[in-house]
Amino acid sequence: MTNGTVEPTDDRPSGRRRLGGLLVDPAPLRLDRDFRLLWIGQGISTLGRTFTLVAIPYQVYVLTGDLLAVGALSIVQLVATLIFALGGGAVADAVDRRRLLLLTQLGQAGCSLAFLAIALSAAPSLLAIYAVVFVSSALGSIDGPARAAAIPRLVPPERLHAAIGLNQLVFNAAWVIGPAIGGIILATFGVAAAYAIDVVTFASVIVALLLISPIPPAVDAVRPSVAAVAEGLRFARRRREVLATFIVDINAMVFGSPTSLFPALALDVFMVGPAGVGLMWSAVGFGAMLGALFSGWTTTVRRPGRAVLIAVAVWGLGITGFGLATFSFPLALGFLALAAGADVVSAVLRSGIVQLLTPDSLRGRVSSIHLLVVTSGPEIGNAEASLVASVIGTQAAVVSGGLLTLAGLGVIALAMPEFSRLDMRSAIAAAHGATPAQG
Repeated sequence: MTNGTVEPTDDRPSGRRRLGGLLVDPAPLRLDRDFRLLWIGQGISTLGRTFTLVAIPYQVYVLTGDLLAVGALSIVQLVATLIFALGGGAVADAVDRRRLLLLTQLGQAGCSLAFLAIALSAAPSLLAIYAVVFVSSALGSIDGPARAAAIPRLVPPERLHAAIGLNQLVFNAAWVIGPAIGGIILATFGVAAAYAIDVVTFASVIVALLLISPIPPAVDAVRPSVAAVAEGLRFARRRREVLATFIVDINAMVFGSPTSLFPALALDVFMVGPAGVGLMWSAVGFGAMLGALFSGWTTTVRRPGRAVLIAVAVWGLGITGFGLATFSFPLALGFLALAAGADVVSAVLRSGIVQLLTPDSLRGRVSSIHLLVVTSGPEIGNAEASLVASVIGTQAAVVSGGLLTLAGLGVIALAMPEFSRLDMRSAIAAAHGATPAQG
């Protein structure tokens, strides 16, 4: 009791309080209506989207029997992202983000409808599939920055990390559940059914966007132009804590991403057959989902840069352990899940740094740089892993990748000490001209 008032108490057992502090905070779902609607709609749509993303490479391989034709899908997607992402970020800063998201989601729904039409045709065209993949990826390159830049307008700063964690949770849960269901649909009903379900589930996010409030541009927004794109790049270079989030992720993905080696590891190293490839992907999805589920503690981290460095170090150690544990496939899967969970924690923290330190008028453009990093990093990493594996062997490529990630992380920490020293409360207070709270 203080000054005649009774202080609120928490009668839950201490164990439950500690668990509640670890779990992702559901407060944005309870308190922020527009975020809740978009989260539900996007979650349903993402589940349906996984069916298409599983069906496309399957259809291409069935049509051609050529793994290079399947690999070309990644090149088409990467080229579209490189061309449209930065411009998409500039557009996201200049227009109503809700309206832009409506247009991109309607466009992507149209692409899934086009995939359905191709699948139902008498002679499906490989060139047509590549063309629709390019258009869909281009739209996604505009949609991604707009969606990332919209979240800080749907929740207050104190709930932003929780909102990012919830988005990571629903995304990774969809990728745990979706491919398994999608595989059954492909085997039972064919690729056309997978595309049809994706088209239908787009309705959930479109309805959600129609129900939420407009998200108009900032009062100091500028028209999309080359100069506007350059302004976003200059900000990212000048604000070194933001730049560090990009460099840290590139380091982890270019050196440490082992996914292109999964087939060779399953068949030639672990000797677990084709099913082992699926189990590796499931381990990644499961670990990522757990990382998002238990990301609640990130909302209380005062020095998120330091926490990012620790999380990426766990990623590097997990990848190294995965490569060394050839004597036990279950143990290797455990290391892979650990790495994926740490990667999601890093993603939540890095996204929070980027969104909180970037002015709203620049969020779309800086988010587009973020999209380029998280898209191109794994693609470059897959190529790097395949090249290294061809020289020193698959297992050595995985282990060396994990160790190089750790070495690169040490270089980044020494070269950019301001990243580990970043005090988020002080940074936010400085941005708003206030005195940081103590504690």
